[in-house]
Amino acid sequence: MRYTRTSKALVLSAALALTLSACGGGAGSTGASNGSAGATGGAEGSSTAVITANSTEPQNGLLPANTNEVGGGRVMDLLFTGLVSYDAAGAPVNELAESIETKDATNYTIKIKSGQKFSNGEPVTAKSFVDAWNFGAAAKNAQLNSYFFESIKGYDKVSAKDATVDTMEGLKVVDENTFTVELSRAESDFPLRLGYTAFYPLPAAAFEDPKAFGENPAGNGPYKLADDGWQHNVQIQLVPNADYSGPRKPVNGGVTFKIYSTFDAAYQDLLGDNLDVLDQIPPSQLQNFKDDLGDRWVNQAYAGNATMTIPSYLPEFQGEAGQMRRAAISMAINRQEIIDNIFFGGKQIAKDFTSPVIDGYSDSLPGNEVLAFNAEKAQQLWADAEKISPWPAGKVFTITSNIDGAGNKEYIEAMANQISNTLPIKAELNPIPTFKEMRTLVGEKKLTGASRAGWQADYPSLYNFLGPLYATGAGSNDGDYSNPEFDKMLTEGLSATSVEEGNKIFNKSQEILLKDLPVVPLWYQAVQGGWSTKVADVKFGWNGVPMYYAITGK
Repeated sequence: MRYTRTSKALVLSAALALTLSACGGGAGSTGASNGSAGATGGAEGSSTAVITANSTEPQNGLLPANTNEVGGGRVMDLLFTGLVSYDAAGAPVNELAESIETKDATNYTIKIKSGQKFSNGEPVTAKSFVDAWNFGAAAKNAQLNSYFFESIKGYDKVSAKDATVDTMEGLKVVDENTFTVELSRAESDFPLRLGYTAFYPLPAAAFEDPKAFGENPAGNGPYKLADDGWQHNVQIQLVPNADYSGPRKPVNGGVTFKIYSTFDAAYQDLLGDNLDVLDQIPPSQLQNFKDDLGDRWVNQAYAGNATMTIPSYLPEFQGEAGQMRRAAISMAINRQEIIDNIFFGGKQIAKDFTSPVIDGYSDSLPGNEVLAFNAEKAQQLWADAEKISPWPAGKVFTITSNIDGAGNKEYIEAMANQISNTLPIKAELNPIPTFKEMRTLVGEKKLTGASRAGWQADYPSLYNFLGPLYATGAGSNDGDYSNPEFDKMLTEGLSATSVEEGNKIFNKSQEILLKDLPVVPLWYQAVQGGWSTKVADVKFGWNGVPMYYAITGK
């Protein structure tokens, strides 16, 4: 998951919210719209204009395996290119890959296009990938994205504490343009991951002095760093890379990322045409941005969702009665009412555990009626559960969430009110001062009720929403959910020899989740952004990031 300090701000609109008692029951929007011809218009503008966009100071030097936040990530994705990239809809498109072949989803043969080079003139070869992936995985290099290589055979040895081995046995260079990958288990969606930052190649200079390279990287992407282009905490200037020949060829004269400390300041610059593209409307302006910007705004779903985790270790939510209570709570939540009145229509009701922008998504999975508001059914389910195992007298159903500027307070209070109004229990927010404290509490498995949760995809795959969150013992399985049947289906999905077949099995596995409800899906996330009067052809991708290379000046 790529962390973003702004993700919490997505729900700060709640600060402007109505209380639940004042909420109406309007139909509301889908939260997946945009307001601009510019978002879909043709590329007829100036191809020499330099586009300015908002960003934050990268956390670390610009190394692929050590960049896992959006400030550095958006720059890396323009400086480098990998085997594949993703189009606006999230479909993989070959960049350096000539072919990625497998017969068993375990052993892959990868051929790269010849004649490619880094901006320092060094050729991009099979070795450039193998060396970069080994560097990223080795414990001694302490790269933040090292876990992305865990499925490659030998990762356990190079990533072990104090490991002296620094090359994975599953990677082999065959010739200048060919290498093979052996995984420790079959994974049909492995090719989908290869557009993520961690899998970019590196030139030899990166390994000689990683720190110096990170300050002035030589990449192979559509742009390259301008001379003295990284002015820390001020801006990062990129210019087109004339040697790049992939599908993301720039149609502008460069991109300058202006580094802001607040989105309010960036928004004022946008209104004054001093900033061309802003990918996050500040919460204080969510009510106004559509009127302020005319047709120059977007409100578009991306690969992320919001959920509420109900831990499996809570005795009241175990067994048949627990399953009924989970369904009752889900059906007691009027998601559309909250979306309309707190998020100003900027979300879309969840109908599964993934995201509509991911290939293979289905909005009609059997059993997803449990995600629809139905007060009568919720009350019936709760009553049935009481016959099996009565709810402890006086026990309050709590929903834990951080409140450090995130604005989560209002929507969770609204949700708690809906549950209290529908079911014969009291529900309330359990406020935690900081995100760090909340994550510690969740990680220590000390919750006495539910907790707020969400997910932003690393790569466009259904599995990326299912395996890391709900597989037994998975790293992000906050609620300690475990179902052998579900685990088995995940393994079968990964072992499928095509992504399409794997997706069918992953969706089948979601029918199990819809019965068990380890989390209660709430809504899909959306990017809310805008652009100046000076640019055209502004599009936002599957992950909510502007497609900078396609923006033209007017």
